[in-house]
Amino acid sequence: MQIRKICVLGGSGFVGSSIVAKLDAAGYAITVLARRRDSAKHLFLLPNVQVAECDVMDDKALAAALQDADAVINLIGVLHQSRRASFDKVHHQLPARLAKICAGLGIKRVLHMSSLRADRNAPSQYLRSKAAGEAALQASQQTLNITIFRPSVIFGRGDSFINLFAKLVRLLPVVLLAKPDARFQPVWVEDVAGCIAASVQNTATYGQVYELAGPKVYTLRELVQQVMAAVDVKRPIIGLCNMLSYLQAFVMELLPVKLMSRDNVRSMEVDSVSEQPFPAVFGIEPTALEVVIPDYLVDANARGAYDRFRSYAAR
Repeated sequence: MQIRKICVLGGSGFVGSSIVAKLDAAGYAITVLARRRDSAKHLFLLPNVQVAECDVMDDKALAAALQDADAVINLIGVLHQSRRASFDKVHHQLPARLAKICAGLGIKRVLHMSSLRADRNAPSQYLRSKAAGEAALQASQQTLNITIFRPSVIFGRGDSFINLFAKLVRLLPVVLLAKPDARFQPVWVEDVAGCIAASVQNTATYGQVYELAGPKVYTLRELVQQVMAAVDVKRPIIGLCNMLSYLQAFVMELLPVKLMSRDNVRSMEVDSVSEQPFPAVFGIEPTALEVVIPDYLVDANARGAYDRFRSYAAR
């Protein structure tokens, strides 16, 4: 079946925006479902994109929004639970409901973003719920053509990971770092978006689960050091032991804006590192973090401030 119309859940977010831009450039007709239309206003100028308000937790509303789609991409996820959005509700129940709705509407193509090291026996609720969502989708393999993507931590302009550390190292005289030896294999958002966009009509990807990770492995301490180099700031890093890591996370859970939780720390007990090479089927050579972050963190360093001053002065 020729796929022309794609509905994207979570298309207004950091990763979703990159995917939608690639799908738009490829000529697909895209509908982005958003809780509030204004949250996706940065997508309004894309010629093939429509933004529709929809409560994806309402089966009737979701089915109506998906009515004319040829394919569905689910990118919805949360890093922190709330009363409104628990890990189980978002990562498990939503994919299960989505599979049932798609089957009922005759939409066979479903692409889903999970997480590297998702496993039913993982130490964190986050990773266990991601595994439950995968299992719910895979139970519908006989009726749906499903592709699942498992990225490591995703970086790029507008991310909430590298940019968070960039803010912290500028503000704090000392960085108290939970789980400093936790290992990650960060993957560039444009590489993730390229894989998902390329997979839409590629029948070879049906029924597959792909791990998406960058070319290099870093400890969390090394990642913070990379950020410091990019923003031209030096700060002492004090690595916290397990007990203090959980204590720090507990205190952060009490803040109005939750930066970290104890469940996040549990996720870091397993390395977010892939044992597989980057999927050759997509023809993408993954980009290393240190090649990209100086570009989008440049405004945070002295050279960036100087260049910005020159641009304001028209020189």
